[in-house]
Amino acid sequence: MLEVAVLTVGEISRALKRMVEDSFAVVRVRGEITGFKRAASGHLYFSLKDPDAVLDAVCWRGTAARLRLDPEDGMEVIASGRLTTYPGRSKYQIVVESLELTGEGALLKLLEELKHKLAAEGLFDEDRKKPIPFLPEVIGIVTSPTGAVIRDIVHRIGERFPRPIVLWPVLVQGAGAAEQVAAAIAGFNALAPGGPVPRPDVLIVARGGGSIEDLWAFNEEVVVRAAAASDIPLISAVGHETDITLIDFAADLRAPTPTAAAEMAVPVRIELLAQVLDDGSRLVGTVHRMLSERRTRVADIARGLPNLRRMVEEAVQRLDDWTERLRNGIAVALERRRARIAEMAARLPSPRQLIAYARVRLAGEARALGTAVRGLVREQGARLAQAEAVLESCSYERVLERGFALVWDDAERAVRSVQRLAPRMALTVRFHDGAAGVTVNEDAGKGAGGPGAGGGGRAAKTQRGKARRKPSPDDRQGTLL
Repeated sequence: MLEVAVLTVGEISRALKRMVEDSFAVVRVRGEITGFKRAASGHLYFSLKDPDAVLDAVCWRGTAARLRLDPEDGMEVIASGRLTTYPGRSKYQIVVESLELTGEGALLKLLEELKHKLAAEGLFDEDRKKPIPFLPEVIGIVTSPTGAVIRDIVHRIGERFPRPIVLWPVLVQGAGAAEQVAAAIAGFNALAPGGPVPRPDVLIVARGGGSIEDLWAFNEEVVVRAAAASDIPLISAVGHETDITLIDFAADLRAPTPTAAAEMAVPVRIELLAQVLDDGSRLVGTVHRMLSERRTRVADIARGLPNLRRMVEEAVQRLDDWTERLRNGIAVALERRRARIAEMAARLPSPRQLIAYARVRLAGEARALGTAVRGLVREQGARLAQAEAVLESCSYERVLERGFALVWDDAERAVRSVQRLAPRMALTVRFHDGAAGVTVNEDAGKGAGGPGAGGGGRAAKTQRGKARRKPSPDDRQGTLL
């Protein structure tokens, strides 16, 4: 029986890596970019797909800076590079050295048609272009008031040769951006020399880099015609060096970047530095030659060593992988903490709810208290009215109104019997409408049926309608006895 050697995972991974890299050292792959991602380190990670398969791709930072296009999802490209393996995930991938578009999209086709149309009208002719003044007095800038573009231009002009700058703020992408840029160019040209706003000697139309959709406002016909019609020399500085827009063809001068436009607009302030720069270039050449010799020696020595570059590339890729895992782990942990805090907060009663609940209870208690107070007042009022009615019904004054009279002696004692009467005794008789003084005659005590009883005889002296004394407050109550 044939005995098969036992390999470690690392040994078989390295064997596969050598086999793949030796067999596919140089390849060109056509496919659609998907899952594009730019790592914090500057490396690019994406996949190339077609209807049959998907191939992972990586582009190192140094190579990414030299690409002539900005990759994005959905872009059909041809990628040139080499195949290798990534043992950390047991997968193979292409290390991209260059990218190029495979064909024109809808926007590129539209751009080309508009370019041919405007070129046929002569808007891009070289004889239409005006020279840029060597030292402009005023510089006009058409760009967004926010962002790094205006800061870079102002900073660069200040470094080289400070000049007055007039900014016309505009939108640089999206709806209405093209119209604002065209209006700004026309507005600068409409300024009168010596007016309150100085007329620029040169214009810079600038914007940072972006996709073709982001830069499309500078491909609009209205912007191109405004740039071609400008009497003020115009420098176009839209996008990065690889970004080409139609305003670049109509402008008097195209700058690869906004910073480069600032350098083209003003000269270097100290020309004496030229000699120093020349000496410096000689020194740099000497250093380059020395470094070239050292590099050659190092390359000779490195031939006997492992491929350090590929080892570093793998380590960098692992670092990017771990960085992404760490970032995702932190995000998941924060989300869990956030959910836990939200759960704990949901258990706590809201102070507003407690106050609202207490306010409702207080209002209910207040209504109940008001109802109880009003009921108590009504009850006490009814009892008071009832007592008043009973008291009123028992008053002696009501008895007097029915025709009875009340008799007092001199000691203000009520006379309840005729037996207490004596001849010539002074009495006071109280009626319901007043009191009168009377005197008892000589027949007193003989009975109540005689004609002289009650002070009605000859000897009776009556003082009717005249009160003998003023009743005290307690007399008003009276008595039934």
